[in-house]
Amino acid sequence: MQQPQIHLAVYLIAMGALVSCGGGEEPPPPPLRPVRYHEVSSSVGQRVRTFSGVARANVESNLSFRVTGNVRRRLIEVGDRVEQGQLIAELDPTDFKLQADETQAALLQAEAQARQVEADYERVRGLYENRNAARSDLDAARAAAESARAQIDAAIQRLEQARSQLSYTRLLSPLSGSIAAVDIEVNENVQAGQRVARLTAGSRPEVEIAVPETLIGELRVGSDVEVSFVALGERAFPAVITKVGVAAMGIATTFPVTVQLLEATLDARSGMAADVTFRFGAEDTRERFVVPAHAVAEDREGRFVFVVVPTDPGRGKVHRRAVTVGELTGEGLEVLDGISAGDLVVTAGVSQIQDGLEVKLEERNPR
Repeated sequence: MQQPQIHLAVYLIAMGALVSCGGGEEPPPPPLRPVRYHEVSSSVGQRVRTFSGVARANVESNLSFRVTGNVRRRLIEVGDRVEQGQLIAELDPTDFKLQADETQAALLQAEAQARQVEADYERVRGLYENRNAARSDLDAARAAAESARAQIDAAIQRLEQARSQLSYTRLLSPLSGSIAAVDIEVNENVQAGQRVARLTAGSRPEVEIAVPETLIGELRVGSDVEVSFVALGERAFPAVITKVGVAAMGIATTFPVTVQLLEATLDARSGMAADVTFRFGAEDTRERFVVPAHAVAEDREGRFVFVVVPTDPGRGKVHRRAVTVGELTGEGLEVLDGISAGDLVVTAGVSQIQDGLEVKLEERNPR
């Protein structure tokens, strides 16, 4: 009976030893946090920026009558080509012609009265020279003659004004160009200065864009740019800066800039969407790096990125780097200081890591 008891005791001791050994094992280390990264490369010198705008004719004119009246004829439609001096529209001239006729009659009457007064003055002057009229009679006759001449001058001015008013009932094109808009109909009453039509002229369109304040200081009138139109495919037109705004547009920190095509073209029309490409800083030799904007974080100590340094295959350690940023571009955010070419900047998981943390390296992020 003693032998089975011995075997049982040995078994219990062995099981206790196994339990004792299992309880002493250390827990496995936590898994490494995976991060993605982007290898930065340097860009020196020229920077390319593109801004969107809308094309317009380099000459635009709102046509209007200088007098109020009823439209008798309209001789244009949208899209019509007109020549300088061509009749655009005409008001009913009846009232203006009657006024011109009345002023013409008033002038004839004033001239007749003036001839009578001049004859009286000559008669009184002859009597005065023969001592048969008083000096007061001569002065009165002279004053009447001068007044009659003044009446003629006033009548001539009124007639010229009436004839001008009559001529204003005919609206002529001041330039050769195309009709972009028509705002009146026949028999419509229009006011003086009311737009009748919009005329576009010139074969070298302009494009106005908004440029941020960080770049406006680098623009100069006369600098070369390129313009492309969405409707015309990838064709690029050489252009030049013609105007650089000196005041911001509204509450935004952007400034208006106007560029004009250097060559004449009928393909680019007013209203087309356009992209204007600038090349900045050809003489600027500062080294720049472009990283995804979300790779740059900011706290009370300033802006920073995390740079990962590989330690083993698939593993690395992150280090915080303070950075100085430049402009936000279509490719990402410029970093002017704090990183170097070849650095691996963390682009995913930035908010979940801290300086000195070991991480697992996932595939690199494209720019």
